[in-house]
Amino acid sequence: METERRHIIKLVWVNTCRFLLAALFIFSGFVKAVDPLGSFYKIQDYLTAFGIISWFPAYLPLLFAIVLSSAEFCVGVFLFFGVRRKIASTLALLLMSVMTPLTLYLALANPVSDCGCFGDAWVLTNWQTFGKNIVLLVAAIAVFRDRKLMFRFVTLKIEWMVSLYTLLFVFALSFYCLEYLPVLDFRPYKIGTNIKAGMEIPEGAKPSVFESRFVLEKDGRRQEFTLDNYPDSTWTFVETRTVLKEKGYEPPIHDFSMISLGTGEDITDSVLSDKGYAFLLVAHRIEEADDSNIDLINEIYDYSAEYGYGFYALTSSPDEEIGMWRERTGAEYPFCQMDDITLKTIIRSNPGLLLIKDGTILNKWSDNQLPDEYVLNDSLDKLELGQQKQENNLHTIGYVLLWFIVPLTLVIGVDILVIKRRERKSKERQ
Repeated sequence: METERRHIIKLVWVNTCRFLLAALFIFSGFVKAVDPLGSFYKIQDYLTAFGIISWFPAYLPLLFAIVLSSAEFCVGVFLFFGVRRKIASTLALLLMSVMTPLTLYLALANPVSDCGCFGDAWVLTNWQTFGKNIVLLVAAIAVFRDRKLMFRFVTLKIEWMVSLYTLLFVFALSFYCLEYLPVLDFRPYKIGTNIKAGMEIPEGAKPSVFESRFVLEKDGRRQEFTLDNYPDSTWTFVETRTVLKEKGYEPPIHDFSMISLGTGEDITDSVLSDKGYAFLLVAHRIEEADDSNIDLINEIYDYSAEYGYGFYALTSSPDEEIGMWRERTGAEYPFCQMDDITLKTIIRSNPGLLLIKDGTILNKWSDNQLPDEYVLNDSLDKLELGQQKQENNLHTIGYVLLWFIVPLTLVIGVDILVIKRRERKSKERQ
């Protein structure tokens, strides 16, 4: 009796740990898969903080980001259904054995502000992440030691279908979101956001103090400047960045600052207060931007000029790179300088296009989804394009999960029918 009770307690404990791991791995893998570039940028932050980013080719962090999200999602699904138990439990323990000491180092040294384990969907501090990983490590050890106690939802004969479809689904989701834009946007610049309102600070709250700094080079020497001590034209611009000088209340949007390349003035307020339409072409590094659709971008600029709409290109690249882009593409639109991290946060495409009106983001397009001359055939107030695109994260999540759950449900249903048919035949023989 005592032995049986211990067995039941162990069975409940292992399966509780199994479902906890499954839920968090599925969530973590999913939010990374819908934003592979976000994971790529976070890995770049890690490599930069550790001073080893130059050791790896540019494509490797992106490949690792996709593989990591796929591995987490697959491990979570395998644990949930009780398939590939040895592989799933081993990978779960391996991941937690690596991530737990890593997050302890991050908590102590703080080389990056957050680990990015749940992307932008749920931002944890480094100490919160370490505490979470301690719990998951304990759960992973329990599941690894007694993985045979995990009960299955599908039979051995059909687990390969569950495994294969899970892998294909998460890879397809990652590459779709990489080619276009994330199907879910957890960032502060999602469609429907009023940028100006997102920058406001509640009455009585102490604001954080930020400063725009410009890195310039002269005679092989680089130096930082502010708007107050900006040097003469003998210096060559390298990049701009926003620096936190004093911590206070931080609004959702705190680093959106458009510095006109032509005049050096901050035109943020005038652009966001404009009651008309404006296109923002975002290319965080213009030298790395895809120029395969540049003719279409130039046509959109011509359309903007014809109807009197604003058009601004936002980048963090230096003057020299902007000049080369203009020569290569024939670009005539004005450029503005903005912080590199801000630009990568605004849209996951290089280049990408935003349509705003009165400071509100109405629509976003990746470089592969730009509107063409067949759509831009009238003023924006008369086109569907000029209306705010309707998006709902809950509906999108439901739609995406349907593509995953429905096929698996059908597979499991067929599996159950086959089992019942065999049982019925077995009884008839008896």
